Amino acid sequence: MLQDAHFHTKIRLQKHQKMADEIAKICHISPEVHHAFCQSERELFVPQGMSSHAYKLDALPLAGNQWISSPLTVAKMTEALTCKGADSVLEIGCGSGYQALILSKLIRRVFTIERIERLLKEAKERFNALKISTIHTRFDDGQNGWREFAPYDRILFSASIPQVPQKIFDQLKVGGILVAPIEKGDKQIITRFIKKEEGILKEELDDCLFVPVKDGREY
Repeated sequence: MLQDAHFHTKIRLQKHQKMADEIAKICHISPEVHHAFCQSERELFVPQGMSSHAYKLDALPLAGNQWISSPLTVAKMTEALTCKGADSVLEIGCGSGYQALILSKLIRRVFTIERIERLLKEAKERFNALKISTIHTRFDDGQNGWREFAPYDRILFSASIPQVPQKIFDQLKVGGILVAPIEKGDKQIITRFIKKEEGILKEELDDCLFVPVKDGREY
């Protein structure tokens, strides 16, 4: 039995490695981000019956008309966040929890908010099964942020939005980085914001596709 367990673990690690290598062929990712993908079991975060698709570079459907993003998109968002040197990150839109899992490999404290109660419950169960204690979850409208633990070194939107609310920028440290899929006409663009003493610097990076941010909570 022990040999079987080691064999299956080895196969999973090979799948992680192959997926990370495929991502690196398409877009630049740092060695740290590559390693985070190699250490994160995506099959635990996809819907039942879809484990065979877990390591393809595809988005997959979740409950509540939500999606688990393509690993390629997760990689682009994570790389844009520039995690090195950051101690805390706020994620708005927990979804399946996979993006938070990746972030937990790179940043010591992860705070993630989800407005759909069922999704958050399932994500928490996954974190508990993996014995991860550094991911902190909250059931709320993510547009409120999480003031109790602010300011954050990094903030990541895992849902698209026309513009970032000022109350979220207020929860970002000076010198901190915020990454969000910003809606621009009929497109969405991964956009990086750097908070300086004199204001916010903005940089548009790449096209993307996310579900939109919605108001309120869904029980």
